[in-house]
Amino acid sequence: MTLIIASRPNVYSSSPLDRIATKREDQAWINEQLENPESLFVPVWRNRNLLHGVAEGQPEAIYISGAAARTLRMAGSPWAFLGLMEGKAVFTVDLSAADDPVPLLSDSLGTFVDLRSVGWGVAKPEASVLAHARGLMHWQSRHGYCGVCGGACETRTSGHMMKCNACGAEHYPRTDSAVIMLVTRGDHCLLGHSQRFPRANMYSTLAGFLEPGETLEEAVRREVFEESGIEVGAVHYHSSQPWPFPGNIMLGFYAEGLSEKITIDPTELIDARWFSRDQCKNPEAHDFFLPRADSIARRLVEDWMAAG
Repeated sequence: MTLIIASRPNVYSSSPLDRIATKREDQAWINEQLENPESLFVPVWRNRNLLHGVAEGQPEAIYISGAAARTLRMAGSPWAFLGLMEGKAVFTVDLSAADDPVPLLSDSLGTFVDLRSVGWGVAKPEASVLAHARGLMHWQSRHGYCGVCGGACETRTSGHMMKCNACGAEHYPRTDSAVIMLVTRGDHCLLGHSQRFPRANMYSTLAGFLEPGETLEEAVRREVFEESGIEVGAVHYHSSQPWPFPGNIMLGFYAEGLSEKITIDPTELIDARWFSRDQCKNPEAHDFFLPRADSIARRLVEDWMAAG
């Protein structure tokens, strides 16, 4: 099995932030940065991020200055410290309590959109910052109450910990690990179609969550066999992609297919097929679509095609 190297960074990777976790507990420093007019704030509204240029195919993030964000924080909007970027403190602030966030941002010229609807195409550092903010605010919004005793929680550590006021349990953001793999056999790769896909004829790599006590390679082999009935031999790592929708890390692999007969799990897939390199190079001519351009699934397919 040929070892294929990642050709470029994945979208939502390449973060420009120094997370400088040691400062999260330094409340005096955090307060100083919150009041610093040079600080930057990343607004989030109901899991959407503020951008402009989306319609023109040139998406750019919109940051709010520290001065403009002061009224939002005084109104009690949830926030968190993300890190330092070019010497400036970067925070995120959640405006989800407002039915319409635009009036709160009089100096903005953008729109709140779902990051997954944005055609990034290639990795841009700001995409990573926006995804980081979205994931952290989503986690905060889902952990207002303790999973141990049900008591109310409050934010600590500059937004990176929720502490129960009743039992004292501390809750931290969790990232769920998922394996995503392109199974190859000779000049063909295995792609499946799920009922969750937005297009009826879109085919993508197989994927699944890591289970307790399982290695990544074991998860790859188990998921492929469960979903398609294909046995897998060698497994090679390709790259990873943060996927905070809401809180995953996608770990990408190539897997060697040892068998050809496909037996799908109908609860996971509607269809699965072997596709040749030539078909993948011109999918529309063969009446199917590859996964979205910002996904690691697409990267796995593209790098495999380039290696052929």
